[in-house]
Amino acid sequence: MARIKNIELPNEKHTCIGLTAIYGIGRNLAKTICKEAGVDPAKKIKDLTDNEIAALRKEIDKHTVEGDLRRDVQMNIKNKMEINCYQGVRHKKGLPVRGQRTSRNAKTRKGKGKVVANKKKVGK
Repeated sequence: MARIKNIELPNEKHTCIGLTAIYGIGRNLAKTICKEAGVDPAKKIKDLTDNEIAALRKEIDKHTVEGDLRRDVQMNIKNKMEINCYQGVRHKKGLPVRGQRTSRNAKTRKGKGKVVANKKKVGK
């Protein structure tokens, strides 16, 4: 198995697909990295030589990925929360940040319904 940025790349996948296992690398960036490194994107990861893996590593080092990118994203969120901008407030409250509706959806962000104590049902 090829190991880049402490991530085990899946052996049975093509190089351009396998690189997407690294946080911060999508399909387009993976194709660009393969092209710059001179590696065939259709080649399986298990068939890569040590020189090709080294070339991929060198090319990936030029981009912000994995730990550095995760840290940058968390710092951006923390900064927004500190300055109390709209997005920061939404992060604090655990609500959707990017303008989605909350009346019908947003279950993944809001969580399961909260029970309100002593709420009377409307009826006869």
